[in-house]
Amino acid sequence: MKLNTLFVAAICASTLLNSCVFKTAQENQLQYTHTSLVDGDAYVIIQHVNEVAIEGTKYAENAENAAESKDVAVKVKDFYTQFLPQLDSVSTEFDVILNPVPSTITPSVDTTGNAFLAQEHIDYVHRAQEEIAFVKLQLGRLTKNTNPTLQKFGKEQLAKAEELYTQIGGKAEAHAHH
Repeated sequence: MKLNTLFVAAICASTLLNSCVFKTAQENQLQYTHTSLVDGDAYVIIQHVNEVAIEGTKYAENAENAAESKDVAVKVKDFYTQFLPQLDSVSTEFDVILNPVPSTITPSVDTTGNAFLAQEHIDYVHRAQEEIAFVKLQLGRLTKNTNPTLQKFGKEQLAKAEELYTQIGGKAEAHAHH
């Protein structure tokens, strides 16, 4: 009788301990709670940076048509072209569902005046600088995340974003190198 009781207790204990394995806990979390494997801060960063990158790519494609902003647009588009697939890989790895971004961009067709084109160029360059500054800020926050994979991704992309920012006319921060 004692042997049967010990046998049943051992089976119950092994089942209980097996359900507490980290990998099993992650799978159960995803299956039953529809959550991601990143903290809330990283989730929001990935979502917002994805939205900015998609919109930024669309604006860059439209700005490539104007001769004055073509150089900036090509650089921004190249950055986003290499950035988006890597962001998608990170979001897939951590089960972050990226929201589709609706297209709200209407290309400008008016080419009648040089003043208009000059203003449009200034507006695009300023917009691109603001977008990349936002991406830099978010990637900087991602480098401080507790997840080593996200830290590595943030550091790699932050260096590229900082380089692009200075190339398109953004001012480098004086205290950036600690």
